[in-house]
Amino acid sequence: MSTQPRKRIHLAAHFPGVNNTTVWSDPAAGSHIEFDSFVRFAKTAERAKFDFLFLAEGLRLREQGGKIYDLDVAGRPDTFTVLAALAAVTERIGLTGTINSTFNEPYEVARQFATLDHLSAGRAAWNVVTSWDAFTGENFRRGGFLPREERYTRAREFLATATELFDSWDGSEIAADPATGTFLRDARAGAFEHRGHHFDIAGRFNVPRGPQGRPVVFQAGDSDEGREFAAAHADAIFSRYGTLEEGRAFHADVKRRLARHGRRHDQLLILPAATFVLGDTDAEARELAHEVRRLQVSGATAIAFLEHVWNRDLSGYDPDGPLPDVDPEPGENTVALGRASVRMFRDPVATARQWRELAEAKNLSIRELVIETTGRQTFVGSPATVAASIDELVQADAADGFILVPHLTPDGLEGFADTVVPLLQERGVFRHEYEGTTLREHLGLGVPAAGTA
Repeated sequence: MSTQPRKRIHLAAHFPGVNNTTVWSDPAAGSHIEFDSFVRFAKTAERAKFDFLFLAEGLRLREQGGKIYDLDVAGRPDTFTVLAALAAVTERIGLTGTINSTFNEPYEVARQFATLDHLSAGRAAWNVVTSWDAFTGENFRRGGFLPREERYTRAREFLATATELFDSWDGSEIAADPATGTFLRDARAGAFEHRGHHFDIAGRFNVPRGPQGRPVVFQAGDSDEGREFAAAHADAIFSRYGTLEEGRAFHADVKRRLARHGRRHDQLLILPAATFVLGDTDAEARELAHEVRRLQVSGATAIAFLEHVWNRDLSGYDPDGPLPDVDPEPGENTVALGRASVRMFRDPVATARQWRELAEAKNLSIRELVIETTGRQTFVGSPATVAASIDELVQADAADGFILVPHLTPDGLEGFADTVVPLLQERGVFRHEYEGTTLREHLGLGVPAAGTA
């Protein structure tokens, strides 16, 4: 029998603001813009003692055939504004925002995150992402200027520059004077100078070092370059591998990269995104999961998704009929713009061929095929089954925890919080109460010293 201590599970909650998997037709579905939705979501996650909540980012509304894609979230509230407001109505849960390193500037982003860390008493986290498409870039003054192969070069320098700004205050420059309040003891406080390929800046950073030293850094790239970036710089990496075999392979690959960057195995957490469907019994949950997938993928959604791959107008096709005989249109996608799924299929013709073979083998319609290929619920079953599955994957090093994405907003977490979390607590793998006040403490990460990588 193994004498290894059982790993503690990390749980987080993803507010689904840039996806098309929310079930809009359910009467319980709520707004993605009204602040009350964010508050209810955050308070449920905090009540369940989750490590953090996570906001994705959408810098431009997606389009399909030249029109706003009306089967998706239409509305992208500003991340910093939402997180700052949530800091005032929560106490312990971490606040993670996705902020782009391609269309922003290090000084501005560092100042915003340092401010959020102070406002939240040490709960801020930054999911560093890149972008290369000109469609999104049209909303910014450097629209489309950055070649795809340079996006991580800029991201690395962006993060390094922001780190220099966070570290320009080392914590010793301010002291509280009973008569005059806080004052500077060192005239060098906040001074910085960065001369690089992408950024050439110098001056004085005007936000003192926050409670965490620096915000927690997340990264979500799955390419080899993205994994290496995470191993060198991130505190946690989002993963899309939520199964035992794929999860263990990803976990091992990323963790083994840490040593060459002088980092320990425990200095980077692997957190896959995960969906879930609960029922009183496993059979009931499977039946509900099937219904949820059909609600998520309507006929119109199926045709729209197929157009992402085919790069053609397929509005004349019956979603309950067979796949198109015609091959995808090669070249740049001009039908679906601003959607990550367009870039997931690097060889659309090969994808179409594989899908035709699958559809023929299983006698699937367009809609049935899209349901089959666009993702399955990660955890389906009774609360006991789901708790056991989560625990098994974490103990087997397929993940260090999961970022849960409910199909209902804002109240889709409640069932999980009320039924699965207590079972994980009984297993001794999840906290009963927060043991610290900062997100770094929740995640088991130390406060980095100023000037360290």
